[in-house]
Amino acid sequence: MKVIEKIRDAATEEGKVVFSFEFFPPKTEDGVDNLFERMDRMVAHGPAFCDITWGAGGSTADLTLEISNKMQNMICVETMMHLTCTNMPVEKIDHALDTIKSNGIQNVLALRGDPPHGQDKFVQIQGGFACALDLVQHIRAKYGDYFGITVAGYPEAHPDVILNGVATSEAYQSDLAYLKRKVDAGADLIVTQLFYDTDIFLKFVNDCRQIGITCPIVPGIMPINNYKGFLRMTGFCKTKIPSEVTAALEPIKDNDEAVKAYGIHLGTEMCKKILAHGIKTLHLYTLNMEKSALAILMNLGLIEESKISRPFPWRRPTNVFRVKEDVRPIFWANRPRSYISRTIGWDQYPHGRWSDSCNPSYGGLTDYQFMRPRARDKKLQDEWVVPLKSIEDVQERFIKFCLGKLKSSPWSELDGLQPESKIINELLGNINSKGFLTINSQPAVNGEKSDSLSVGWGGPGGYVYQKAYLEFFCSREKLNALVDKCKGHPSLTYMAVNKEGTWMSNVGPGEVNAVTWGVFPAREIIQPTVVDPSSFMVWKDEAFEIWSRGWALLYPEDDPSRKLLEEVQNSHFLVSLVDNDYINGDLFAIFMEV
Repeated sequence: MKVIEKIRDAATEEGKVVFSFEFFPPKTEDGVDNLFERMDRMVAHGPAFCDITWGAGGSTADLTLEISNKMQNMICVETMMHLTCTNMPVEKIDHALDTIKSNGIQNVLALRGDPPHGQDKFVQIQGGFACALDLVQHIRAKYGDYFGITVAGYPEAHPDVILNGVATSEAYQSDLAYLKRKVDAGADLIVTQLFYDTDIFLKFVNDCRQIGITCPIVPGIMPINNYKGFLRMTGFCKTKIPSEVTAALEPIKDNDEAVKAYGIHLGTEMCKKILAHGIKTLHLYTLNMEKSALAILMNLGLIEESKISRPFPWRRPTNVFRVKEDVRPIFWANRPRSYISRTIGWDQYPHGRWSDSCNPSYGGLTDYQFMRPRARDKKLQDEWVVPLKSIEDVQERFIKFCLGKLKSSPWSELDGLQPESKIINELLGNINSKGFLTINSQPAVNGEKSDSLSVGWGGPGGYVYQKAYLEFFCSREKLNALVDKCKGHPSLTYMAVNKEGTWMSNVGPGEVNAVTWGVFPAREIIQPTVVDPSSFMVWKDEAFEIWSRGWALLYPEDDPSRKLLEEVQNSHFLVSLVDNDYINGDLFAIFMEV
Protein backbone atom coordinates (compact mmCIF):
# COMPACT_ATOMS: atom_id res chain seq x y z
CA MET A 1 0.00 0.00 0.00
CA LYS A 2 1.24 3.51 -0.71
CA VAL A 3 2.17 5.54 2.35
CA ILE A 4 0.24 8.52 1.01
CA GLU A 5 -2.92 6.39 1.03
CA LYS A 6 -2.31 5.43 4.66
CA ILE A 7 -1.85 9.08 5.62
CA ARG A 8 -5.00 10.12 3.75
CA ASP A 9 -6.99 7.31 5.35
CA ALA A 10 -5.77 8.35 8.80
CA ALA A 11 -6.78 11.96 8.13
CA THR A 12 -10.43 10.85 8.02
CA GLU A 13 -10.21 9.54 11.61
CA GLU A 14 -10.69 12.17 14.30
CA GLY A 15 -7.48 12.71 16.28
CA LYS A 16 -5.55 9.95 14.49
CA VAL A 17 -1.77 10.49 14.51
CA VAL A 18 0.47 8.61 12.09
CA PHE A 19 4.07 7.87 13.06
CA SER A 20 6.95 6.15 11.29
CA PHE A 21 10.59 5.15 11.79
CA GLU A 22 13.79 5.45 9.76
CA PHE A 23 16.70 2.97 9.87
CA PHE A 24 20.04 2.66 8.08
CA PRO A 25 21.95 -0.46 6.91
CA PRO A 26 24.47 -1.60 9.58
CA LYS A 27 28.06 -2.37 8.62
CA THR A 28 28.28 -5.91 10.04
CA GLU A 29 26.25 -9.13 9.85
CA ASP A 30 25.67 -9.02 13.59
CA GLY A 31 24.47 -5.44 13.21
CA VAL A 32 21.97 -6.48 10.56
CA ASP A 33 20.69 -9.32 12.75
CA ASN A 34 20.32 -6.95 15.70
CA LEU A 35 18.54 -4.40 13.52
CA PHE A 36 15.91 -6.91 12.45
CA GLU A 37 15.26 -7.88 16.07
CA ARG A 38 14.93 -4.20 16.99
CA MET A 39 12.65 -3.54 14.01
CA ASP A 40 10.49 -6.48 15.02
CA ARG A 41 9.94 -4.98 18.47
CA MET A 42 9.31 -1.47 17.15
CA VAL A 43 6.96 -2.55 14.36
CA ALA A 44 4.76 -4.23 16.99
CA HIS A 45 3.71 -0.69 18.00
CA GLY A 46 2.08 -0.09 14.63
CA PRO A 47 4.05 2.49 12.60
CA ALA A 48 2.42 3.49 9.32
CA PHE A 49 5.70 2.71 7.57
CA CYS A 50 9.45 2.38 8.06
CA ASP A 51 12.13 3.55 5.67
CA ILE A 52 15.66 2.38 5.04
CA THR A 53 18.46 4.57 3.74
CA TRP A 54 20.51 3.93 0.60
CA GLY A 55 23.95 4.81 1.96
CA ALA A 56 26.36 7.56 0.96
CA GLY A 57 27.36 7.24 -2.67
CA GLY A 58 25.21 4.17 -3.15
CA SER A 59 27.64 2.28 -0.90
CA THR A 60 24.95 0.05 0.63
CA ALA A 61 22.82 -0.53 -2.48
CA ASP A 62 22.71 -4.34 -2.36
CA LEU A 63 22.26 -4.43 1.41
CA THR A 64 19.50 -1.82 1.27
CA LEU A 65 17.64 -3.91 -1.32
CA GLU A 66 18.01 -7.02 0.84
CA ILE A 67 16.89 -5.25 4.02
CA SER A 68 13.95 -3.63 2.21
CA ASN A 69 12.75 -7.03 1.02
CA LYS A 70 12.94 -8.51 4.53
CA MET A 71 11.25 -5.49 6.07
CA GLN A 72 8.31 -5.73 3.69
CA ASN A 73 7.96 -9.51 3.58
CA MET A 74 9.34 -10.86 6.88
CA ILE A 75 8.96 -8.03 9.38
CA CYS A 76 5.68 -7.19 7.61
CA VAL A 77 5.88 -3.41 7.80
CA GLU A 78 5.06 -1.03 4.96
CA THR A 79 8.53 -0.22 3.64
CA MET A 80 9.84 2.89 1.93
CA MET A 81 13.26 2.53 0.33
CA HIS A 82 15.56 5.49 -0.20
CA LEU A 83 16.97 5.76 -3.72
CA THR A 84 19.67 8.26 -4.67
CA CYS A 85 21.32 9.44 -7.87
CA THR A 86 24.88 9.20 -6.54
CA ASN A 87 26.98 6.76 -8.62
CA MET A 88 23.78 5.38 -10.12
CA PRO A 89 23.39 5.14 -13.90
CA VAL A 90 19.79 4.70 -15.00
CA GLU A 91 20.29 0.94 -15.46
CA LYS A 92 21.13 0.55 -11.76
CA ILE A 93 18.23 2.75 -10.76
CA ASP A 94 15.82 0.64 -12.82
CA HIS A 95 17.30 -2.55 -11.39
CA ALA A 96 16.61 -1.27 -7.88
CA LEU A 97 13.06 -0.21 -8.76
CA ASP A 98 12.30 -3.46 -10.59
CA THR A 99 13.64 -5.42 -7.62
CA ILE A 100 11.49 -3.72 -5.01
CA LYS A 101 8.46 -3.83 -7.29
CA SER A 102 8.83 -7.60 -7.66
CA ASN A 103 9.08 -7.80 -3.85
CA GLY A 104 5.74 -6.05 -3.40
CA ILE A 105 7.17 -2.69 -2.24
CA GLN A 106 5.33 0.42 -3.44
CA ASN A 107 7.16 3.29 -1.73
CA VAL A 108 10.34 5.16 -2.68
CA LEU A 109 12.05 8.20 -1.17
CA ALA A 110 13.70 9.90 -4.17
CA LEU A 111 16.87 11.82 -3.33
CA ARG A 112 19.80 13.34 -5.12
CA GLY A 113 22.08 11.84 -2.49
CA ASP A 114 25.23 12.93 -0.74
CA PRO A 115 28.60 13.06 -2.53
CA PRO A 116 30.60 9.81 -2.48
CA HIS A 117 32.94 9.34 0.45
CA GLY A 118 35.95 11.65 0.19
CA GLN A 119 34.29 14.13 -2.18
CA ASP A 120 32.90 17.55 -1.30
CA LYS A 121 30.42 18.05 -4.12
CA PHE A 122 27.86 15.94 -5.93
CA VAL A 123 28.86 15.11 -9.50
CA GLN A 124 26.42 13.66 -12.02
CA ILE A 125 27.80 10.45 -13.49
CA GLN A 126 27.51 9.54 -17.12
CA GLY A 127 24.13 7.94 -17.82
CA GLY A 128 22.78 9.07 -14.45
CA PHE A 129 20.62 11.84 -13.08
CA ALA A 130 21.64 15.26 -11.80
CA CYS A 131 19.02 15.72 -9.10
CA ALA A 132 15.99 14.29 -7.30
CA LEU A 133 13.66 16.02 -9.76
CA ASP A 134 15.16 13.96 -12.60
CA LEU A 135 14.63 10.81 -10.53
CA VAL A 136 10.99 11.63 -9.75
CA GLN A 137 10.28 12.34 -13.41
CA HIS A 138 11.92 9.07 -14.46
CA ILE A 139 9.98 6.98 -11.94
CA ARG A 140 6.66 8.47 -13.00
CA ALA A 141 7.47 8.15 -16.70
CA LYS A 142 8.56 4.51 -16.52
CA TYR A 143 6.45 3.09 -13.67
CA GLY A 144 3.32 5.22 -13.83
CA ASP A 145 1.33 5.28 -10.60
CA TYR A 146 2.71 2.03 -9.15
CA PHE A 147 5.05 3.77 -6.70
CA GLY A 148 4.23 6.27 -4.03
CA ILE A 149 7.06 8.82 -4.29
CA THR A 150 8.31 10.78 -1.30
CA VAL A 151 10.82 13.62 -1.53
CA ALA A 152 12.89 15.52 1.02
CA GLY A 153 12.01 18.99 2.25
CA TYR A 154 14.49 21.31 3.94
CA PRO A 155 12.97 23.71 6.52
CA GLU A 156 16.20 25.74 6.61
CA ALA A 157 16.96 25.21 2.88
CA HIS A 158 19.27 22.56 1.44
CA PRO A 159 22.66 22.42 3.22
CA ASP A 160 24.41 23.22 -0.08
CA VAL A 161 22.96 26.75 -0.01
CA ILE A 162 23.45 27.43 3.71
CA LEU A 163 26.46 29.67 4.25
CA ASN A 164 27.65 30.80 7.69
CA GLY A 165 24.71 29.08 9.32
CA VAL A 166 21.91 30.58 7.26
CA ALA A 167 20.51 30.58 3.73
CA THR A 168 19.77 33.87 2.02
CA SER A 169 16.14 34.70 1.36
CA GLU A 170 16.72 34.17 -2.36
CA ALA A 171 18.31 30.76 -1.79
CA TYR A 172 15.48 29.71 0.53
CA GLN A 173 12.79 30.77 -1.96
CA SER A 174 14.64 29.01 -4.79
CA ASP A 175 14.77 25.84 -2.70
CA LEU A 176 11.00 26.06 -2.08
CA ALA A 177 10.35 26.53 -5.80
CA TYR A 178 12.47 23.46 -6.55
CA LEU A 179 10.51 21.46 -3.98
CA LYS A 180 7.28 22.44 -5.74
CA ARG A 181 8.73 21.23 -9.03
CA LYS A 182 9.41 17.83 -7.46
CA VAL A 183 5.82 17.63 -6.21
CA ASP A 184 4.42 18.79 -9.55
CA ALA A 185 6.51 16.10 -11.27
CA GLY A 186 4.77 13.36 -9.29
CA ALA A 187 5.91 13.31 -5.68
CA ASP A 188 2.97 12.84 -3.34
CA LEU A 189 4.62 13.25 0.08
CA ILE A 190 7.35 15.36 1.70
CA VAL A 191 9.47 14.26 4.68
CA THR A 192 11.66 16.95 6.14
CA GLN A 193 15.28 17.12 7.11
CA LEU A 194 15.88 17.11 10.86
CA PHE A 195 15.41 20.39 12.77
CA TYR A 196 15.40 21.51 16.41
CA ASP A 197 13.60 24.84 16.08
CA THR A 198 9.92 23.97 15.71
CA ASP A 199 9.01 27.51 14.63
CA ILE A 200 11.29 27.09 11.59
CA PHE A 201 9.42 23.93 10.60
CA LEU A 202 5.99 25.53 11.05
CA LYS A 203 7.07 28.53 8.96
CA PHE A 204 8.35 26.13 6.29
CA VAL A 205 4.99 24.37 6.12
CA ASN A 206 3.18 27.69 5.79
CA ASP A 207 5.61 28.86 3.10
CA CYS A 208 5.00 25.64 1.16
CA ARG A 209 1.25 26.16 1.32
CA GLN A 210 1.65 29.76 0.15
CA ILE A 211 3.27 28.63 -3.12
CA GLY A 212 0.71 25.90 -3.81
CA ILE A 213 2.30 22.77 -2.31
CA THR A 214 -0.71 20.88 -0.96
CA CYS A 215 0.63 17.36 -0.25
CA PRO A 216 1.28 16.20 3.34
CA ILE A 217 4.52 17.46 4.90
CA VAL A 218 5.88 15.07 7.52
CA PRO A 219 8.27 16.49 10.15
CA GLY A 220 11.51 14.53 10.60
CA ILE A 221 12.33 14.26 14.31
CA MET A 222 15.78 13.08 15.41
CA PRO A 223 16.00 12.39 19.16
CA ILE A 224 19.29 13.47 20.74
CA ASN A 225 20.96 10.26 21.92
CA ASN A 226 24.46 11.53 22.70
CA TYR A 227 26.16 14.89 22.58
CA LYS A 228 28.97 14.19 20.11
CA GLY A 229 26.61 12.49 17.68
CA PHE A 230 24.24 15.45 17.95
CA LEU A 231 27.02 17.92 17.09
CA ARG A 232 28.24 15.75 14.22
CA MET A 233 24.77 15.39 12.67
CA THR A 234 23.74 19.02 13.07
CA GLY A 235 27.09 20.11 11.69
CA PHE A 236 26.76 17.85 8.65
CA CYS A 237 23.19 19.03 7.96
CA LYS A 238 23.95 22.67 8.92
CA THR A 239 21.00 22.58 11.31
CA LYS A 240 20.30 25.59 13.53
CA ILE A 241 20.58 24.78 17.24
CA PRO A 242 18.36 27.03 19.39
CA SER A 243 20.21 28.75 22.22
CA GLU A 244 18.00 27.13 24.86
CA VAL A 245 18.99 23.68 23.54
CA THR A 246 22.68 24.57 23.71
CA ALA A 247 22.22 25.92 27.24
CA ALA A 248 20.46 22.74 28.38
CA LEU A 249 23.06 20.41 26.88
CA GLU A 250 26.25 22.20 27.87
CA PRO A 251 26.27 21.24 31.59
CA ILE A 252 25.31 17.59 30.90
CA LYS A 253 27.24 16.94 27.68
CA ASP A 254 29.52 14.35 29.33
CA ASN A 255 26.62 12.46 30.93
CA ASP A 256 25.16 10.20 28.23
CA GLU A 257 22.09 9.20 30.25
CA ALA A 258 21.26 12.82 31.05
CA VAL A 259 21.70 13.81 27.40
CA LYS A 260 19.41 10.99 26.30
CA ALA A 261 16.78 11.96 28.87
CA TYR A 262 16.91 15.56 27.70
CA GLY A 263 16.66 14.38 24.08
CA ILE A 264 13.46 12.49 24.92
CA HIS A 265 12.05 15.57 26.70
CA LEU A 266 12.96 17.89 23.81
CA GLY A 267 11.59 15.51 21.19
CA THR A 268 8.34 15.16 23.13
CA GLU A 269 7.87 18.92 23.46
CA MET A 270 8.65 19.48 19.76
CA CYS A 271 6.09 16.88 18.75
CA LYS A 272 3.45 18.30 21.11
CA LYS A 273 3.82 21.72 19.51
CA ILE A 274 3.66 20.26 15.99
CA LEU A 275 0.55 18.21 16.79
CA ALA A 276 -1.08 21.26 18.41
CA HIS A 277 -0.79 23.03 15.04
CA GLY A 278 -2.88 20.33 13.36
CA ILE A 279 -0.08 18.30 11.78
CA LYS A 280 -0.86 14.64 12.55
CA THR A 281 2.21 12.89 11.13
CA LEU A 282 5.60 12.26 12.78
CA HIS A 283 8.68 10.61 11.30
CA LEU A 284 11.35 9.54 13.79
CA TYR A 285 14.98 9.22 12.73
CA THR A 286 15.96 6.35 15.04
CA LEU A 287 19.66 6.00 14.16
CA ASN A 288 18.87 2.28 14.63
CA MET A 289 18.07 2.83 18.32
CA GLU A 290 14.65 2.17 19.80
CA LYS A 291 14.41 3.52 23.34
CA SER A 292 14.33 7.27 22.68
CA ALA A 293 11.92 7.03 19.75
CA LEU A 294 9.53 4.77 21.66
CA ALA A 295 9.80 6.91 24.80
CA ILE A 296 8.73 9.99 22.86
CA LEU A 297 5.72 8.15 21.42
CA MET A 298 4.78 6.88 24.89
CA ASN A 299 5.04 10.41 26.32
CA LEU A 300 2.66 11.55 23.59
CA GLY A 301 0.21 8.77 24.43
CA LEU A 302 0.51 7.29 20.94
CA ILE A 303 1.70 3.88 22.15
CA GLU A 304 1.59 1.84 25.34
CA GLU A 305 4.38 -0.59 26.19
CA SER A 306 1.97 -3.18 27.56
CA LYS A 307 -0.78 -2.73 24.99
CA ILE A 308 0.18 -3.79 21.49
CA SER A 309 -2.80 -4.22 19.18
CA ARG A 310 -2.85 -6.97 16.56
CA PRO A 311 -4.99 -6.90 13.40
CA PHE A 312 -4.70 -10.72 13.35
CA PRO A 313 -3.20 -13.35 15.66
CA TRP A 314 -0.27 -13.15 13.23
CA ARG A 315 1.31 -9.99 11.83
CA ARG A 316 -0.52 -8.95 8.70
CA PRO A 317 1.62 -8.85 5.52
CA THR A 318 2.30 -5.53 3.79
CA ASN A 319 3.47 -7.00 0.47
CA VAL A 320 1.10 -5.60 -2.17
CA PHE A 321 0.52 -9.13 -3.49
CA ARG A 322 -0.54 -10.45 -0.03
CA VAL A 323 -2.65 -7.61 1.34
CA LYS A 324 -5.90 -9.62 1.20
CA GLU A 325 -4.43 -12.64 2.98
CA ASP A 326 -6.39 -13.31 6.18
CA VAL A 327 -6.18 -17.07 6.83
CA ARG A 328 -3.20 -19.26 7.77
CA PRO A 329 -2.61 -22.76 9.17
CA ILE A 330 -1.81 -22.60 12.88
CA PHE A 331 1.24 -24.85 12.58
CA TRP A 332 3.63 -22.00 11.70
CA ALA A 333 2.32 -19.72 14.46
CA ASN A 334 5.77 -19.58 16.08
CA ARG A 335 7.66 -19.59 12.76
CA PRO A 336 5.92 -16.87 10.72
CA ARG A 337 8.96 -16.03 8.59
CA SER A 338 9.40 -19.62 7.60
CA TYR A 339 5.74 -19.72 6.54
CA ILE A 340 6.14 -16.58 4.45
CA SER A 341 9.27 -17.95 2.78
CA ARG A 342 7.50 -21.20 1.88
CA THR A 343 4.44 -19.45 0.40
CA ILE A 344 6.11 -16.44 -1.22
CA GLY A 345 5.65 -17.79 -4.74
CA TRP A 346 1.87 -18.24 -4.55
CA ASP A 347 -0.22 -16.43 -7.15
CA GLN A 348 -3.05 -15.81 -4.68
CA TYR A 349 -3.44 -16.04 -0.92
CA PRO A 350 -6.33 -17.36 1.18
CA HIS A 351 -9.00 -14.74 1.79
CA GLY A 352 -12.14 -15.45 3.77
CA ARG A 353 -11.83 -19.22 3.98
CA TRP A 354 -8.77 -21.43 3.67
CA SER A 355 -10.60 -24.04 1.63
CA ASP A 356 -11.62 -21.45 -0.97
CA SER A 357 -8.00 -20.90 -1.99
CA CYS A 358 -6.46 -22.61 -4.98
CA ASN A 359 -2.78 -22.47 -4.15
CA PRO A 360 0.20 -24.21 -5.65
CA SER A 361 2.26 -26.41 -3.38
CA TYR A 362 4.37 -25.05 -0.56
CA GLY A 363 7.97 -24.25 -1.31
CA GLY A 364 10.41 -26.98 -0.31
CA LEU A 365 12.63 -26.87 2.73
CA THR A 366 15.89 -24.98 2.17
CA ASP A 367 18.72 -23.76 4.36
CA TYR A 368 16.77 -20.50 4.74
CA GLN A 369 14.18 -22.07 7.08
CA PHE A 370 16.97 -23.08 9.46
CA MET A 371 19.03 -19.89 9.38
CA ARG A 372 18.97 -17.89 12.61
CA PRO A 373 20.33 -14.51 13.67
CA ARG A 374 23.59 -14.96 15.55
CA ALA A 375 22.11 -13.58 18.76
CA ARG A 376 19.31 -16.18 18.67
CA ASP A 377 21.79 -18.91 17.82
CA LYS A 378 23.84 -17.96 20.87
CA LYS A 379 20.74 -17.98 23.05
CA LEU A 380 19.89 -21.49 21.85
CA GLN A 381 23.46 -22.57 22.52
CA ASP A 382 23.27 -21.21 26.06
CA GLU A 383 19.82 -22.62 26.86
CA TRP A 384 19.46 -25.85 24.90
CA VAL A 385 22.98 -27.26 24.51
CA VAL A 386 23.28 -29.19 27.76
CA PRO A 387 24.28 -32.84 28.29
CA LEU A 388 21.32 -35.08 27.42
CA LYS A 389 21.52 -38.59 28.82
CA SER A 390 17.87 -39.62 28.74
CA ILE A 391 14.47 -38.63 27.39
CA GLU A 392 13.83 -37.02 30.80
CA ASP A 393 16.66 -34.60 30.10
CA VAL A 394 15.00 -33.71 26.80
CA GLN A 395 11.66 -33.22 28.56
CA GLU A 396 13.37 -30.90 31.05
CA ARG A 397 14.26 -28.42 28.27
CA PHE A 398 10.63 -28.28 27.11
CA ILE A 399 9.32 -27.92 30.66
CA LYS A 400 11.67 -25.03 31.41
CA PHE A 401 10.63 -23.27 28.23
CA CYS A 402 6.93 -23.62 29.12
CA LEU A 403 7.56 -22.27 32.62
CA GLY A 404 9.43 -19.23 31.31
CA LYS A 405 12.86 -20.33 32.51
CA LEU A 406 14.13 -20.45 28.92
CA LYS A 407 13.51 -17.66 26.42
CA SER A 408 14.27 -19.57 23.23
CA SER A 409 13.11 -22.71 21.46
CA PRO A 410 14.45 -24.44 18.33
CA TRP A 411 10.82 -24.59 17.13
CA SER A 412 10.17 -20.86 17.47
CA GLU A 413 11.42 -17.70 15.79
CA LEU A 414 9.81 -15.67 18.58
CA ASP A 415 11.08 -14.74 22.04
CA GLY A 416 9.74 -16.92 24.83
CA LEU A 417 6.29 -18.38 25.34
CA GLN A 418 3.64 -16.19 23.71
CA PRO A 419 1.11 -14.29 25.92
CA GLU A 420 -1.85 -16.59 25.27
CA SER A 421 0.21 -19.71 26.03
CA LYS A 422 1.37 -18.16 29.30
CA ILE A 423 -2.24 -18.53 30.48
CA ILE A 424 -1.78 -22.32 30.37
CA ASN A 425 1.96 -22.55 31.03
CA GLU A 426 1.73 -24.70 34.16
CA LEU A 427 -0.62 -27.12 32.41
CA LEU A 428 1.87 -27.27 29.54
CA GLY A 429 4.68 -27.97 31.99
CA ASN A 430 2.69 -30.86 33.46
CA ILE A 431 2.03 -32.62 30.17
CA ASN A 432 5.65 -32.13 29.07
CA SER A 433 6.69 -33.95 32.25
CA LYS A 434 4.54 -36.85 31.03
CA GLY A 435 6.47 -37.02 27.75
CA PHE A 436 4.24 -34.88 25.50
CA LEU A 437 6.75 -32.36 24.15
CA THR A 438 4.74 -29.26 23.18
CA ILE A 439 5.80 -26.85 20.44
CA ASN A 440 2.54 -24.90 19.82
CA SER A 441 -0.58 -24.20 21.86
CA GLN A 442 -3.50 -21.92 22.52
CA PRO A 443 -6.16 -21.93 25.27
CA ALA A 444 -9.90 -22.08 24.69
CA VAL A 445 -11.50 -18.62 24.49
CA ASN A 446 -15.22 -17.96 24.47
CA GLY A 447 -16.10 -14.38 23.60
CA GLU A 448 -13.14 -12.48 25.09
CA LYS A 449 -13.04 -8.78 24.23
CA SER A 450 -10.87 -8.13 21.19
CA ASP A 451 -8.68 -5.65 23.08
CA SER A 452 -7.60 -8.31 25.61
CA LEU A 453 -3.86 -8.03 26.25
CA SER A 454 -3.31 -11.80 26.10
CA VAL A 455 -5.68 -13.12 23.40
CA GLY A 456 -7.11 -10.01 21.71
CA TRP A 457 -6.75 -9.12 18.05
CA GLY A 458 -8.69 -7.37 15.29
CA GLY A 459 -9.22 -3.94 16.83
CA PRO A 460 -11.65 -2.58 19.43
CA GLY A 461 -15.33 -3.41 19.78
CA GLY A 462 -15.16 -7.08 18.85
CA TYR A 463 -15.12 -10.50 20.49
CA VAL A 464 -12.69 -13.33 19.83
CA TYR A 465 -13.05 -17.10 20.11
CA GLN A 466 -10.58 -19.99 20.13
CA LYS A 467 -10.63 -23.74 20.34
CA ALA A 468 -8.03 -25.17 22.68
CA TYR A 469 -5.12 -26.44 20.61
CA LEU A 470 -1.97 -28.43 21.34
CA GLU A 471 0.83 -29.60 19.11
CA PHE A 472 3.46 -31.93 20.47
CA PHE A 473 5.84 -34.82 19.91
CA CYS A 474 5.30 -38.10 21.75
CA SER A 475 6.26 -41.77 21.53
CA ARG A 476 4.14 -44.34 19.71
CA GLU A 477 3.17 -45.90 23.06
CA LYS A 478 1.89 -42.59 24.47
CA LEU A 479 0.11 -41.79 21.21
CA ASN A 480 -1.74 -45.11 21.30
CA ALA A 481 -2.87 -44.43 24.87
CA LEU A 482 -3.99 -40.92 23.90
CA VAL A 483 -5.92 -42.14 20.86
CA ASP A 484 -7.67 -44.73 23.01
CA LYS A 485 -8.77 -42.04 25.48
CA CYS A 486 -9.96 -39.75 22.63
CA LYS A 487 -12.63 -42.32 21.79
CA GLY A 488 -14.45 -41.28 24.95
CA HIS A 489 -14.16 -37.56 24.16
CA PRO A 490 -16.06 -36.88 20.92
CA SER A 491 -15.13 -33.18 20.93
CA LEU A 492 -11.45 -34.02 20.39
CA THR A 493 -9.98 -34.28 16.90
CA TYR A 494 -6.39 -35.27 16.25
CA MET A 495 -3.83 -35.82 13.51
CA ALA A 496 -0.59 -37.67 14.11
CA VAL A 497 2.30 -38.52 11.82
CA ASN A 498 5.88 -39.71 12.24
CA LYS A 499 8.95 -38.74 10.27
CA GLU A 500 8.39 -41.54 7.74
CA GLY A 501 4.79 -40.47 7.10
CA THR A 502 2.83 -43.07 9.09
CA TRP A 503 -0.54 -41.37 9.65
CA MET A 504 -3.20 -41.66 12.38
CA SER A 505 -6.25 -39.39 12.58
CA ASN A 506 -9.95 -39.17 13.28
CA VAL A 507 -10.53 -36.44 10.65
CA GLY A 508 -10.78 -36.72 6.88
CA PRO A 509 -7.97 -35.48 4.61
CA GLY A 510 -9.99 -32.51 3.36
CA GLU A 511 -11.57 -31.42 6.65
CA VAL A 512 -10.33 -27.91 7.49
CA ASN A 513 -11.04 -26.83 11.08
CA ALA A 514 -11.23 -23.13 12.03
CA VAL A 515 -9.62 -22.83 15.47
CA THR A 516 -9.65 -19.03 15.84
CA TRP A 517 -12.35 -16.56 14.79
CA GLY A 518 -13.60 -13.10 15.64
CA VAL A 519 -16.81 -11.10 15.45
CA PHE A 520 -16.51 -7.35 14.88
CA PRO A 521 -18.89 -4.43 14.28
CA ALA A 522 -20.05 -4.09 10.65
CA ARG A 523 -17.72 -6.89 9.43
CA GLU A 524 -18.08 -10.48 8.44
CA ILE A 525 -16.79 -13.15 10.81
CA ILE A 526 -13.02 -13.52 10.43
CA GLN A 527 -11.32 -16.90 10.88
CA PRO A 528 -7.56 -16.24 10.70
CA THR A 529 -6.15 -19.61 11.83
CA VAL A 530 -7.12 -23.13 10.79
CA VAL A 531 -6.00 -26.72 11.20
CA ASP A 532 -5.58 -28.18 7.72
CA PRO A 533 -4.47 -31.82 7.18
CA SER A 534 -2.67 -31.09 3.90
CA SER A 535 -0.66 -28.26 5.43
CA PHE A 536 0.09 -30.40 8.49
CA MET A 537 1.78 -32.96 6.25
CA VAL A 538 3.95 -30.18 4.80
CA TRP A 539 4.71 -28.76 8.23
CA LYS A 540 5.67 -32.14 9.69
CA ASP A 541 8.80 -32.31 7.50
CA GLU A 542 9.96 -28.97 8.87
CA ALA A 543 9.02 -29.83 12.46
CA PHE A 544 10.95 -33.12 12.39
CA GLU A 545 13.92 -31.55 10.61
CA ILE A 546 14.30 -29.08 13.48
CA TRP A 547 15.29 -31.94 15.78
CA SER A 548 18.45 -32.41 13.75
CA ARG A 549 19.17 -29.10 11.99
CA GLY A 550 17.75 -26.85 14.69
CA TRP A 551 18.99 -28.62 17.82
CA ALA A 552 21.21 -31.69 17.33
CA LEU A 553 23.61 -29.83 15.02
CA LEU A 554 24.41 -27.45 17.88
CA TYR A 555 26.34 -30.32 19.50
CA PRO A 556 29.70 -31.70 18.32
CA GLU A 557 29.34 -34.53 15.79
CA ASP A 558 30.31 -37.34 18.18
CA ASP A 559 28.36 -36.01 21.19
CA PRO A 560 25.97 -38.62 22.73
CA SER A 561 23.35 -35.88 23.14
CA ARG A 562 23.19 -35.54 19.39
CA LYS A 563 22.54 -39.24 18.98
CA LEU A 564 19.74 -39.13 21.58
CA LEU A 565 17.99 -36.28 19.78
CA GLU A 566 18.17 -38.16 16.49
CA GLU A 567 16.63 -41.21 18.21
CA VAL A 568 13.74 -39.06 19.47
CA GLN A 569 13.32 -37.60 15.97
CA ASN A 570 13.04 -41.08 14.46
CA SER A 571 10.83 -42.65 17.11
CA HIS A 572 8.30 -39.93 17.99
CA PHE A 573 5.09 -38.79 16.34
CA LEU A 574 4.04 -35.19 15.73
CA VAL A 575 0.49 -34.69 16.99
CA SER A 576 -2.06 -31.92 16.40
CA LEU A 577 -4.93 -32.02 18.93
CA VAL A 578 -8.04 -29.79 18.97
CA ASP A 579 -10.84 -29.61 21.54
CA ASN A 580 -13.81 -28.41 19.49
CA ASP A 581 -15.85 -27.69 22.62
CA TYR A 582 -14.54 -24.19 23.30
CA ILE A 583 -17.26 -23.55 25.90
CA ASN A 584 -17.13 -26.53 28.28
CA GLY A 585 -14.17 -28.55 27.02
CA ASP A 586 -11.03 -29.40 29.01
CA LEU A 587 -8.28 -30.42 26.65
CA PHE A 588 -5.77 -31.08 29.40
CA ALA A 589 -8.00 -33.49 31.32
CA ILE A 590 -7.31 -36.29 28.85
CA PHE A 591 -3.60 -36.18 29.72
CA MET A 592 -4.42 -36.86 33.35
CA GLU A 593 -5.96 -40.11 32.18
CA VAL A 594 -2.94 -41.24 30.14
